[in-house]
Amino acid sequence: MRPFDEDALSAASGFSLAEREAVYHAIMTRRDVRSQFLPDPVPDDVVARLLTAAHHAPSVGFMQPWNFILVKSEAVRARVRDAFAKANEEAALMFEGEQRQAYRSLKLEGIVEAPLGICVTCDPTRSGSVVLGRTHNPRMDSYSTVCAIQNLWLAARAEGIGIGWVSIFREGELKTILGIPDHIEVVAWLCAGFVDRLYDEPELSVEGWRQRLPLEELVFHDGWGRSEP
Repeated sequence: MRPFDEDALSAASGFSLAEREAVYHAIMTRRDVRSQFLPDPVPDDVVARLLTAAHHAPSVGFMQPWNFILVKSEAVRARVRDAFAKANEEAALMFEGEQRQAYRSLKLEGIVEAPLGICVTCDPTRSGSVVLGRTHNPRMDSYSTVCAIQNLWLAARAEGIGIGWVSIFREGELKTILGIPDHIEVVAWLCAGFVDRLYDEPELSVEGWRQRLPLEELVFHDGWGRSEP
């Protein structure tokens, strides 16, 4: 460990009003994009900025467990789409009656429509078997990887890039397609591409699948289920 260096610290302050509004605007207008992708390729410099934002996410023990597989190949994306379609039909059968019918009416991916796929993985071995901060919660490396995804997603919103997170896969099939080692965890397949329109509200809300819960119902004080005194 290095000795404490006072020069490593710099003054901290809040953002200006314009900067603060820009941050909240990105958060409030971020969407899970499925069907609004434009075919234009995402320039390499933009992709580099998105990955840099992701790489500056917080991580337990500063282990930085993420990797990013960039997939532009139409053939590879078609195989991934086929793996999704198989898993999606399995998922549909888990619902019943009208809900199954509603599920099948939803578009839940843009794997071949988006010009870029990003497979985000987590390497639990990156910092050895004992990791600062992961000693009592082994999932912290996966949670750190999700923070990287959120960073990328918000940066993409600022760049006019739509992101869609596809989670309906059998992990083994995705690993086979991309040659991912057994010990690596697949956290997300992200569809990425420019968009010219976004829903004003989350698409599942617009489609009537679920609505946003009232925040006040989700906030407790000094213990589970305790309302504000």
